[in-house]
Amino acid sequence: MKNSSAPKRTLASTDDRSQILDSIERFLQEALLRLERGPVEQDRPGPGRPRILPALCLWAGLLVCVLRGFDSQLALWRLLTWQGLWFYPRFPVSDQAIYKRLVKAGTEPLERLFAQISTLLRERLAPFRQRHLAPWASEVMALDETTLDPVARRLPALRQAAVGAAQLLPGKLAGLFDLRCQQWHRVQYIAEAQQNEKVVARDMVKDLPRGSLILADLGYFAFQWFDDLTDMGQYWISRLRAKTSYTVQHVYYKSGTTFDGIIWLGAHRADRAAHAVRLVCFQVGRNKYRYITNVLDPKILSIRDIAALYARRWDFEMAAKLIKRDLNLHLLWSCKTEVILLQIWAVLIIAQILHALQMEIAGKAGVDPFEVSLPLLIAYMPMWAYSGQDPVALVVERGREGGFIRPSRRTKIRAPEIPDDQLAPLPPELELVRKPRYAQRKCGRGSKRG
Repeated sequence: MKNSSAPKRTLASTDDRSQILDSIERFLQEALLRLERGPVEQDRPGPGRPRILPALCLWAGLLVCVLRGFDSQLALWRLLTWQGLWFYPRFPVSDQAIYKRLVKAGTEPLERLFAQISTLLRERLAPFRQRHLAPWASEVMALDETTLDPVARRLPALRQAAVGAAQLLPGKLAGLFDLRCQQWHRVQYIAEAQQNEKVVARDMVKDLPRGSLILADLGYFAFQWFDDLTDMGQYWISRLRAKTSYTVQHVYYKSGTTFDGIIWLGAHRADRAAHAVRLVCFQVGRNKYRYITNVLDPKILSIRDIAALYARRWDFEMAAKLIKRDLNLHLLWSCKTEVILLQIWAVLIIAQILHALQMEIAGKAGVDPFEVSLPLLIAYMPMWAYSGQDPVALVVERGREGGFIRPSRRTKIRAPEIPDDQLAPLPPELELVRKPRYAQRKCGRGSKRG
């Protein structure tokens, strides 16, 4: 997809410091230069020869290596010592010196950069946010976790390890994914891959504005968790876990396999929730669906909307696939946790920018974001870097003929639609809050029990 009108460039021109890099790398360069510079490396106290590699260059190199799909720490060393990065000179340092710097540096600089870039992108994506998703909610978030253990055994040091050797696994990521602008809102690394999801759940949502909608799977199913979210002023949608006891308080609508009504979670004295919730059930073909939510008014949130919103929880899985496969997080550079964490944060920063590109292209082309192919954007970025073309303008103009914009393969959600005049009104005297009792269950590692 080369633009014939673009000026021709040779490979030699890539050494020119003034060459226009692809838009992602330009954005990274600008964002990194905004970081507060640390003390001059040569003036640092302590024994040993002064450092000659600036920290800013180290982080920039790490990000560019992730962006260009390099698969080892040695690639970072070659970039900084052989090729040279941006306006920096080539640095005469050994590969071990780079590795030691990565191990000792910690993740704070990259975490700070992640937050800064996320703020910039949130402002840039404001015109393209999918405001039609639960417009009554302040934010719409998918909460989940993704484990890193299936890929860790590809490291040489782990190839001989037993499949169930949990102590050798690098852990997992807990994430809160913003569905309206397709951005990671919060990410937390968890060293213990088998830790129960609910351990960090409250910490993950603590900074959300009141009135946010949270979508979570059955790993977070717990009466007290649902009550806490309601008390915090947050909305939520979950599937109903099998064999969960409940009692029906009010029926909005019932016909065949379709049900919409108010229930108490917990029919037994020892385990019951404080707040009444809404249960909706329906069947499509042989598939039965049951969801619960604390949005009690069906005129605000219909059965169809509940099904469509909960299906968007899959956005988290797609975002996790991007970082683990398309951005090569499955190719871990080290057995050391410190270096793995640096690689994780670098990948997350690149993922934020790629998601933003996808959203901006979709908004300007007037299509759904999932009709814009992220894998193709990643694959063709190096080619566009040589020609200096704007990927957003190029894909908006010619994306359909090149397959960059194509029909989404996502499953179309089908659910019944109930007219408002067929809904039985909620009795004003109906009790919706009661004294709770939470069963003292021991949620073991990896347990899905509430």
